[in-house]
Amino acid sequence: MFARLQPFLPTAAIFFLIFYFAFHALTGDRGLLSISQRNADLAAKTKELRMIRAERMDLEARARLLRSGSLSADLLEERARSLLGYADPSDYVIRVKRPS
Repeated sequence: MFARLQPFLPTAAIFFLIFYFAFHALTGDRGLLSISQRNADLAAKTKELRMIRAERMDLEARARLLRSGSLSADLLEERARSLLGYADPSDYVIRVKRPS
């Protein structure tokens, strides 16, 4: 019986390989059917990149104001007071009761 099927084995093997590669070309992680998912991921990552770049530009602008060459005295005083918890005697302080 094996002798009768032996001439068809190379053809069956080639057919199996074609089927295997075609199946994975369509349904694999990078297959043709997953293009919409990749496009959605790309759009989400592009939006996230824009937000991160805007945040970076804001932080760079704030850091530029704190450099010794262009030190903004008002910004420095504001940051020091907020970090240390101090207020100027001429400032009005409004205490807000926070819910616990």
